[in-house]
Amino acid sequence: MRRFDTVAVADWSATSGLSPARPSADAIWVGICRAGQVEDHYHRSRAVAEAQLVTLIAQETAAGRRLLIGFDFPMGYPTGFAARLTGQPGARAIWGWLAARITDDAQNRNNRFEVAATANRQLGNPGPFWGRPAGLSLLDLPPRKLADYPALCLAERRQVERLVPRAQPVWKLYTTGAAGGQALMGLPMIHRLAQTPGVAVWPFDPPTAPAVLAEVYPSLLSGPVAATADPIRDRAQVRLLSRALWAAPAPLFDVPATEEGWILGAGHAALLAASCA
Repeated sequence: MRRFDTVAVADWSATSGLSPARPSADAIWVGICRAGQVEDHYHRSRAVAEAQLVTLIAQETAAGRRLLIGFDFPMGYPTGFAARLTGQPGARAIWGWLAARITDDAQNRNNRFEVAATANRQLGNPGPFWGRPAGLSLLDLPPRKLADYPALCLAERRQVERLVPRAQPVWKLYTTGAAGGQALMGLPMIHRLAQTPGVAVWPFDPPTAPAVLAEVYPSLLSGPVAATADPIRDRAQVRLLSRALWAAPAPLFDVPATEEGWILGAGHAALLAASCA
């Protein structure tokens, strides 16, 4: 498989309000690498960011350029969760379940905590999800981890998170590093993008389509990011990782496909660091 012509990396956000008008940290940043040249885009809302990605997919595929888009949130959950939650196995069942329930307006106001509470109520008390603002009272969503995961017949961490121990578990929805909240707000978008002809989602699909979506973990490049001295870490991450993935060899995709998904580049941090130079 030849290298991707264009690589985009999206640093997502689960914020419940618009990000500042001035480019800031902890917002949505998208880095795009074409022919080794990188540009970055700052977005105040998920709706605007998704619209840019839809346009990017249409433009690149129409021009005959292969496109990879990496998203910094989990695209799958521990084995068995999908069947327990939706009655159907596989990550796509969860994407559809969330897409039917998550609301997200132009101001980023959303109901992710309420949807997580609904999932917890269905799976058992206490359910697997945890973490919420102190002022939000939801009986079925505890502010801290209370779940007994073996009793729920679920793993606390996916297999890839054991390989990348700095990655937070998918069940954590609030405070520092809570990729679980980003997943709740990002997976409905993955559900929508995956309906587009010519779009595949790796590793659930082979990475051979005109446009491929994948999970990434920008902190794999923590060393090179720190060396940039960019005051906005998110911007540095998407710029460097888009460049690294554009230059990296195809064997990054050689992992087995399971319903848990996988972080593209997991176990290959040194290769990625060398590729972004």
